Amino acid sequence: MTYEPRTDSRPDEALSADEAAAQEQPPPASAASPEEPAAGSAHERAAEQAAEEAEQLVGQQVEDDLTVAQRAVDELTGDLQRLQAEFLNYKRRVDRDRELIRQNATYVALTPIIDVLDAVDRAREHDELDGGFKAVAEQLERAVAGLGLTRFGAPGDPFDPAIHDALSHIGEDPEVAVTTCKVIAKAGYRMGERVVRAAQVLVVDPPSGPTA
Repeated sequence: MTYEPRTDSRPDEALSADEAAAQEQPPPASAASPEEPAAGSAHERAAEQAAEEAEQLVGQQVEDDLTVAQRAVDELTGDLQRLQAEFLNYKRRVDRDRELIRQNATYVALTPIIDVLDAVDRAREHDELDGGFKAVAEQLERAVAGLGLTRFGAPGDPFDPAIHDALSHIGEDPEVAVTTCKVIAKAGYRMGERVVRAAQVLVVDPPSGPTA
């Protein structure tokens, strides 16, 4: 059996190397349509607007937080100021009460001593205050003066019913223009503005009629 060489060719099956390479290459990218840049710009504007809105929201939130914090600080400051004022008022009341208690205690302690001071005055008037008794009397007077007890009342003082106790009127005196203490029966004593004992006095009045 004789074989004859196949001479017929199939041009559609046998491709050259160039044609095969050309078929394997991807198609060229198509040019961007004019609508694509416009779509990208819209997305960018939307993103920028969203960022601005977010920034505004954050700024508003921060401002609101600062307002709330400032309000809280103001309230706490007001509370502190009220507490300070209340403490100062309380301290003043305590100091005033303490001073009043001290004065009352001193008043109670010194009141009986006034009778001793009266005895010293009578002894001095009769020249009986000498020797050791004189030294003790002077020391006692210095001690009570150091505690705030002061003596008042002297002949010639205008009569003041707030601090003088008039035992008697002994007539008129042309040398006075107002009712005047003429004789001091017992001296008065006070502590500060508080009268411990009014001075006991004999008073004279100014002339009731025209003087000659």
